[in-house]
Amino acid sequence: MNDLTDSDKDLRSLTIERLNLVLKQARRSARQRLGCIIKQNSWPDIDLHDKLVHRKGGLVRAVFQMLHRDFIIDLNLLETVLEKELIEQLRLDGWHISQIFLDETQQDPDGTIKYRFRTADGHCFESVMMFLRNRTTACLSSQLGCRMGCKFCATSRLKFIRSLTAGEIIAQLYYLVAQHGNIDNVVYMGMGEPFDNYDSVADSVAILTHYAGQSIPPGRLTVSTCGLPAGIRQMADDEMAANLAVSLHSGTNDRRGEIMASARRYSLAELFDAVKYYYDKTGKRVLMEYCMIAGVNDSDQDCHQLINLLTGSGVQCSVNLIEFNSHELCDYQPSGRDRINFFCDELMQSGIETTIRFKRGESIKAACGQLCNG
Repeated sequence: MNDLTDSDKDLRSLTIERLNLVLKQARRSARQRLGCIIKQNSWPDIDLHDKLVHRKGGLVRAVFQMLHRDFIIDLNLLETVLEKELIEQLRLDGWHISQIFLDETQQDPDGTIKYRFRTADGHCFESVMMFLRNRTTACLSSQLGCRMGCKFCATSRLKFIRSLTAGEIIAQLYYLVAQHGNIDNVVYMGMGEPFDNYDSVADSVAILTHYAGQSIPPGRLTVSTCGLPAGIRQMADDEMAANLAVSLHSGTNDRRGEIMASARRYSLAELFDAVKYYYDKTGKRVLMEYCMIAGVNDSDQDCHQLINLLTGSGVQCSVNLIEFNSHELCDYQPSGRDRINFFCDELMQSGIETTIRFKRGESIKAACGQLCNG
């Protein structure tokens, strides 16, 4: 995980364990600076202090809740639970609370909403809110741009700027929660490759699932990767409290390498070694995402190669067939729905649980693979 000496000192990016370390260090520094013990009567809310000091972890839990339930963005608001001297020390040490700013909102006739946010340093990225069968899903971004080079994805055409901090990742969700109330599912499927920003993504998952914060059940969080084996293995070793989705898009190395630059670095054998490691260690079903592109990966042979790969993997998988969303940065076209239904039927008959994700949010460029700050 990132060290506490990182130049970007964002309290919202800290897991509760690391937040506790920061508060302890700030208290020691304040005592050294002032030359005395900070008096408890400097608390603005003495009754609250009395409740907290008699509960192990009560103070850090109260601060964590203000950051992740009350969504505060001003250090001064912590004065209800922290001494003024301690808040002053946090400022002197360079700590702040991250903010993102709404830049634009667009809504598709199907109800999908795309939000373009701007970071404090002036860069834009997008998040998507989807509504389907009385379920709400928030699609979060993890990077400004992407370095993976998937030919069908508009985000890959953007210049990569930097990764988002854990605080910036979860700030997307907090804005959406404020607008729409509780959200059923959270997916890391927006702009960027989550495992190219592993530490921040892992911290954001730990923060979102913690009982003192949003307390999102792990089964409602999904992290999607284009297939970076090291990240998949680390996710298993760290017991990250989220589901794993893998962008597969072909059952052969050659075809996959044509449409995904990252696949030229990691063969399907290497990828599935990591997926099998994850499955054996966690026991969790793995979601395979397959974008259906006309004349590229939608033939009968492509379908049977996919089935052979999955049934021989030793991993319990499900497949999400994605109707390709066309955009001006790519010449690819979506497969016909008869082709998509054929794949679905063949996979299901082979015992592979399969769903179809038809286009949503296409008119506002909010569909899968279209996020490009447009």
